[in-house]
Amino acid sequence: MNWALIGYGGMGSWHVKQLQTMPGTFTIAGVHDILPERNRAAEQKGLRAYDTLEALLSDSSVELVTIATPNDSHLPLAVAAMESGKHVICEKPVALSTEELERMIGVSRKTRRLLTVHQNRRWDEDFLIVKKLVRENTLGRVFNIDSRVQGSRGVPGDWRNHKEHGGGMILDWGVHLLDQVLQLSDEPIVSVYCHTTHVTNDDVDDGFKTILSFESGWTAEVEVGTSHFTSLPRWYVCGENGTAVINDWKLDGKIVKVSDWEKRDAVPVVTAAGLTKTMAPRTDETVKTYPLPEVQSDVRDFYRNVGASIRGEAQPLVTHRQMLRVMKLMEALVSSAEHCEIIHQRI
Repeated sequence: MNWALIGYGGMGSWHVKQLQTMPGTFTIAGVHDILPERNRAAEQKGLRAYDTLEALLSDSSVELVTIATPNDSHLPLAVAAMESGKHVICEKPVALSTEELERMIGVSRKTRRLLTVHQNRRWDEDFLIVKKLVRENTLGRVFNIDSRVQGSRGVPGDWRNHKEHGGGMILDWGVHLLDQVLQLSDEPIVSVYCHTTHVTNDDVDDGFKTILSFESGWTAEVEVGTSHFTSLPRWYVCGENGTAVINDWKLDGKIVKVSDWEKRDAVPVVTAAGLTKTMAPRTDETVKTYPLPEVQSDVRDFYRNVGASIRGEAQPLVTHRQMLRVMKLMEALVSSAEHCEIIHQRI
């Protein structure tokens, strides 16, 4: 299948590298970037660089394009590509609003061209471990999941700093973490509360914290920060029979489970201001520690699925319904933060 790229930046070049390892599945027809120096960089890598966007879209041999450009350009580029007969993979977030996304989906249906979004973090092994623990009921009934990423360099100094281009951390990293949480359960979310931060940037959010409440009562706390010089765990999963922690993307972590529910007594902890028995740790003989399970992942399975979906051999892994659900959830976060209130909405 002949594939072309629109936007040969950092993420765009990553797409090229992935497809260069899949010669039996995809042929790279070429790339186009609005910046001449990026086109020259592509040519220096042995790639064809289309002089104009029109030249790429008019190339009838190209069946599939990936759009890896600033967020505010996704809508017009995706529409133009589908109307020229191309199937489309769009970088996240697929659009800036539900209204934009619904327009894109309408064109997809009208032209009968595939439209999907590159939710590559579904293949992160830390997420897949949490998914496995939840699906296999390893911790018993899960009542809360913390998911966070924290950095210390602020918002990148490019278009991500500007609201009109779709900047900010809800759209940049929130889209990943929210999509992951929604992959853990089909239950509807019934309420959302969000607080955004503006430590280094007044125009867009440079971080946020949100609490998502699901219909059956369990919660997810999702956080993205860019001014944190030490990091809390990447995942913290609490179940009625145990807790799992994954500290980082290197998969450092553990599972601690209760082994004896009958022995509940504990030696009180003495602090400078008194003692507490309620918060005293369990004794060693009543808990056991286990390593995190191993999982295997290949992010190229995303592209394999896209190819199979276009050929009619599979259903897309990232569907229009899922894309709309994530977009509506991000809009609820923004509304909650702007009005300092809980949003009661089924998502």
